[in-house]
Amino acid sequence: MKHRILVMGAGAWGTALALHAARTGAQVYLWARNPARLPSGAMPRLPDFPLPDSITVSSAPPPADVACALMVIPTQHMASVLPLVPAGVPAVLCCKGIERSTLAFPLDVLHRLRPDVPGAVLSGPNFAREVAADLPAASVVASANMELARKLVDLLSTPRLRLYASADITGVQLGGAAKNVIAVAAGITIGAGLGENARAALITRGLAEITRLGVALGAQPATLAGLAGLGDLLLTCTGEASRNYQMGLALGRGNATQTALATLPGVAEGVTTADALLALAHQRKVDVPITACIAAFLEGRITLPQAQEQLLTRPLRTELDTPEHVAP
Repeated sequence: MKHRILVMGAGAWGTALALHAARTGAQVYLWARNPARLPSGAMPRLPDFPLPDSITVSSAPPPADVACALMVIPTQHMASVLPLVPAGVPAVLCCKGIERSTLAFPLDVLHRLRPDVPGAVLSGPNFAREVAADLPAASVVASANMELARKLVDLLSTPRLRLYASADITGVQLGGAAKNVIAVAAGITIGAGLGENARAALITRGLAEITRLGVALGAQPATLAGLAGLGDLLLTCTGEASRNYQMGLALGRGNATQTALATLPGVAEGVTTADALLALAHQRKVDVPITACIAAFLEGRITLPQAQEQLLTRPLRTELDTPEHVAP
């Protein structure tokens, strides 16, 4: 009998992961929060990819006899869905962000609300449409339980989506959350006509501040130089399919934040993550100048020219940061 995989969340990324899970040979139960949007043969966000018979789409309570549950719910709404995860079934969190009210990463939310559910997180440089199309990709599955991480890698890997196991849950989750904020900044840079040189510099310095914060939180620098860090950062800051980059483009071209958000087909996590990430950095006394500027700009506290001035007139220093380079 084939094993079953539960995918919770039927947006573009959830649909893509359901298609991927079906390619592992599993029967897939794709759970949708909004029953009014349930289609008959394809999903609204990915209409070019008809669903095979091995995928069942429903808004009914999910089955309990599944090998794992892929949670593809935005971070800020994940808590409301966690009660539906079957007890004892490993939950793979596929969202990227920080819970604004608690400054908790997704796995912290899971452990707080569902201690009976083993947890892991999936993160890496993956656009939904390319995964749906079965184009080559790689990602990381991280868990504090390495045995669980390796089992999930074996369960979910295919020749076209190569997965790597990791025990660095902090580094993997921070990379996935922080890259969205830097991607908004990268989009603003291009949208405002500041050039490719400026974007390359911003991405590089963005990685430096992400790593600085990661070390303060206990992450491994190598993780932030890997798929869940640098890999995801590069894709999100340069790929046209990135919602956070598109959000930044609209802002850089002069659109207001709410106007820019209204034009997006999905959630731009960088907008809701910026202030939470900044608060987390302040707790650890870590200097994150790009994140600070983006948070202030999104809240309307500074203008784009003021943000540029803040970043470009900072005191000159050596390039290589160390953990000691923190805010006073």
